[in-house]
Amino acid sequence: MVKGKEKFALWMEPDARALVDAHYRADNCVSRSEYIEKAIRFYTGYLNARDTGAYLPRVLADVLEGKLLLFGDRIGKTLFKLAVQDAVMANLLAADTDMDLDMLETLTGTCVKRIMRAHGALDFEDALKFQKGLI
Repeated sequence: MVKGKEKFALWMEPDARALVDAHYRADNCVSRSEYIEKAIRFYTGYLNARDTGAYLPRVLADVLEGKLLLFGDRIGKTLFKLAVQDAVMANLLAADTDMDLDMLETLTGTCVKRIMRAHGALDFEDALKFQKGLI
């Protein structure tokens, strides 16, 4: 007899027995009893989690909402700073260039295509090579 366990009769339908027979070794169980015991514990845990579900998701949602709000604020501030720097650079460049609006429109279309091909990963070196005709 196995220490700490009790033997009792268990009635189940033949198709349920076939499922146990087909899967208990795949779950690294040494016996059908071990598989059935693990299944009972798993299902009981599932039911307990479902019963306490009214509390846990609310707490989890509150925590996630707070974290996401902080993250959103931080990203928003960073994007604002980047937009200001981009505007400064654009104005400095525009003040010192002899490009007309048609050339700007052509360049914009070219840049959109290049960025889409590079999945947004273009840097200054890529732009310099393009402007110098090296690409």
